[in-house]
Amino acid sequence: MQNILNTPIIDGKSILDLLTLEFLVAVLGNVLAAILILFVGYVVGGWISRRIRGLGERHDHLDPTLFNFLGNIASYVVLVFAFLFVLNTFGIQTTSIVAVIGAAGLAIGLALQGTLSNVAAGVMIIFFRPIKLGDFVDVNGQMGTVKGITLNFTELASLENVQIIIPNAQVWGNTIVNYSVYKTRRAEWTFGVGYGANLATAEKVIRDVILNDPRSKSEPEPFIQVNNLNASSVDFLVRVWCDSDDYFQYQADMKRQVKEALDDANVDIPFPTRTIVNVNAD
Repeated sequence: MQNILNTPIIDGKSILDLLTLEFLVAVLGNVLAAILILFVGYVVGGWISRRIRGLGERHDHLDPTLFNFLGNIASYVVLVFAFLFVLNTFGIQTTSIVAVIGAAGLAIGLALQGTLSNVAAGVMIIFFRPIKLGDFVDVNGQMGTVKGITLNFTELASLENVQIIIPNAQVWGNTIVNYSVYKTRRAEWTFGVGYGANLATAEKVIRDVILNDPRSKSEPEPFIQVNNLNASSVDFLVRVWCDSDDYFQYQADMKRQVKEALDDANVDIPFPTRTIVNVNAD
């Protein structure tokens, strides 16, 4: 092995000194370039993410949840490309790294099947939007208002204002009843009157109470007709459309108001009765 002390001298410096200096300068330059690339990637990714999120915030008809998700994805994509560019700057072949990441991703995927199924379901929910923030829904037997949708779970606030967390796989894989999609809903009641009651009078009382309420819609035309001859009553089936926001209170109010109006009109409202026959053993 050649002795370092015998290294040729050029302009008062050894070749080893020159190589070391050039190496340090090259490494320092690459490090500075890498920092600059990552910084630019971070800034550009954040700018793109904010622009995408701004679209959802500026337009009421767009779902902000979807645009928040797309903004995060865009930011991560920019950072990944910046990181790969940094590796190329240092002369590192990225092909092998991508292969290693793929193998590691497969192993992690097998270990986290349940979690990844929730993430996959979250992506489907965010993209296809069967529910969105503020909707009143019934999901997997749980009813409430949608307060949050993440990649892992959906958050509901129940009628008692209790937080309900449902894994996204159970949301996407079950029947979703969304009460907030359509602006109008059809309310339905069954009012029973006695067999001795005047049916024309009973129908007029019910019709006047229902249609005089400002929440009742004349189109589509209300349906108020005798529907069933029950064991102890003649049943009127009533179907009227109203705004979805008014549905629950409207339905409760009409039950009480119709009952009070039938009482005032002396229309008999029957209730179940039972006749007991006492047979004397003698």
